[in-house]
Amino acid sequence: MLAAAVERAQQFWPDRLIAAYALGSLAHGGFSAVSDVDVAFVLADPLLATDAQHVAALNDAIKASNAPFADRLSVFWGSLPSLSGVSPGGRFPPLDRLDLKKYGRLIVGRDVRESVPFPARSELVVVGAELALRRLASDDVIRKLKSPEALLRCDQKTLTRLILWPVRFLYTARTGDVGRNDVAVEHFAAAGKERAATELVRLALKWRHACPAASDQDAAAAIAAGAAALYHEFLADYEPRLRQFERPDLAASFREWRQRL
Repeated sequence: MLAAAVERAQQFWPDRLIAAYALGSLAHGGFSAVSDVDVAFVLADPLLATDAQHVAALNDAIKASNAPFADRLSVFWGSLPSLSGVSPGGRFPPLDRLDLKKYGRLIVGRDVRESVPFPARSELVVVGAELALRRLASDDVIRKLKSPEALLRCDQKTLTRLILWPVRFLYTARTGDVGRNDVAVEHFAAAGKERAATELVRLALKWRHACPAASDQDAAAAIAAGAAALYHEFLADYEPRLRQFERPDLAASFREWRQRL
């Protein structure tokens, strides 16, 4: 999948593709059946209006191939000035810039990571909070967290992400590092605040490789015991951080989210 994406990128940008990297679990380990295939392209500046069109065409071509993981491709792209915040354009959120900086695995081109600045901790927390509100704070997700049977009926990717994403967000906020699943789970377990939540996140890490059946009563009991505690720890941790980083609006949203839980 990476080779196919890079080949397409070389066709679209024969003279402007500076480097292509594997990101995410393909770079730092932990790839599983529920993982995305993360690839990053660094292009020569200035970025052009056609660049976004090429990225869309690349995504469409990969999905149309119907190859394994063709629906999991996630493309990040930009130029060194856009990655440094000097110019706009591209798609490279702060956490993915950090992933590139620390763990990016060069596939083709020349390694330019030394020229990419580290994102500030405040960027990581604020963007993580915004993502969490979009993906985890819906009424539908809250219903699933309160109903273990409903959560177990979800597909493997949804089930594991709803449990492991808060753990990864916590790890990033507390350490300033990329929330790799295995490391984030161990960090969460070491804190030892809530045994039931710790047991649940350890199980979720295993479920990335072997999903429990919808009728698994032990899994349902673990969700019932640990899901609420996990989310309350995440929300209680982030709310004061968001005030510290001068985002009272997000802090208020997290407080309201915690009340709904």
